[in-house]
Amino acid sequence: MSQTSIEERGHRKERIGEVVSNKMEKTIVVKVERRYRHPQYRKVVTSFKKLYAHDETKQAQVGDLVRIQETRPLSKLKAWRLVDVLNPDGSIKSQPEGSVKN
Repeated sequence: MSQTSIEERGHRKERIGEVVSNKMEKTIVVKVERRYRHPQYRKVVTSFKKLYAHDETKQAQVGDLVRIQETRPLSKLKAWRLVDVLNPDGSIKSQPEGSVKN
């Protein structure tokens, strides 16, 4: 197997959401909002999904806006990892210190 960089691996899904829980060890729960127009009724519908993400440095706090990225399954529920913590305006506040094995 050859060594490949992150850019060569292909595009991974990224989501932005709000941290709703950080009580687990190195795991955060992120609420991701999705807005779409209902196909039949044409009303804008908001749906939420709670995703479990790996936070190696435990830097995300409840209420923070974070960017998470899809990764290989790390446990039964956890298949996302923290990319960076964002300011409320969307700019980058901080990035994780350590690297995560993918």
